[in-house]
Amino acid sequence: MNLAVNGLSLTFAVTLVFVALVISFHEKIGLEKDMIISVFRAIIQLFIVGYLLKFIFHINDVWLTLLMMLIIIFNAAANAKKRAGKLRSGFPISFIAILTSTGVTLGLLVLSGAIKFIPSQIIPITGMIASNSMVAIGLSYRSLLAQFKDERQPVLERLALGATAKQASIAIIRESIRTGMSPTIDSAKTMGLVSLPGMMSGLIFAGIDPVKAIMYQILVTFMLLSATSLGSVIACYLAYRSFYNEREQLIDL
Repeated sequence: MNLAVNGLSLTFAVTLVFVALVISFHEKIGLEKDMIISVFRAIIQLFIVGYLLKFIFHINDVWLTLLMMLIIIFNAAANAKKRAGKLRSGFPISFIAILTSTGVTLGLLVLSGAIKFIPSQIIPITGMIASNSMVAIGLSYRSLLAQFKDERQPVLERLALGATAKQASIAIIRESIRTGMSPTIDSAKTMGLVSLPGMMSGLIFAGIDPVKAIMYQILVTFMLLSATSLGSVIACYLAYRSFYNEREQLIDL
């Protein structure tokens, strides 16, 4: 089956953006400028990436593939860092967490034979894993910042009773990990009943048997659960130290 997507159909699709712009303007939401910028950025970035991927897929070079993976992970870490607020070492922590979760998940998939180490498979999967880890880590950071502010007194009391920084913070760490993982878990619960996820829909559009498309989607779901759990755990256990000084005293951020 050939998809009839061309310049004309994309031009008509732009009218859908105007619907969102009209709603934002009418309801005085104030997002018109951000919407227009995001649309133009998306178009430019996607075309650049499209031609770049076409080149990389044609070259099929291991080092070029690894470089592209690092660029994806670097950008994901930079975006996750924006959610870190005043946490110390927000970017290094995000980079370590995303690199580890992506590396472990991809390594298991390659070793099991589920995917091959070729650009056309590795790069899109890396993007899926890194983006989901980025979102999970960002949510974990927000939860850490909010809970350390709200639960400051109980944490101080635990420290006064002789608890270590980790013991005083463990409940907050666990809740933050849970917050980071929740969207992926909720998505998995409703998959097939509420939504037909991206990979499955894309494969069906491409003419793949729906049953085979489902098998690929199950693989992706397990992959993302693994990545978000690893990313959230690593980020939270590294980031909570930012709320303490070298004497394990709670500080204000």
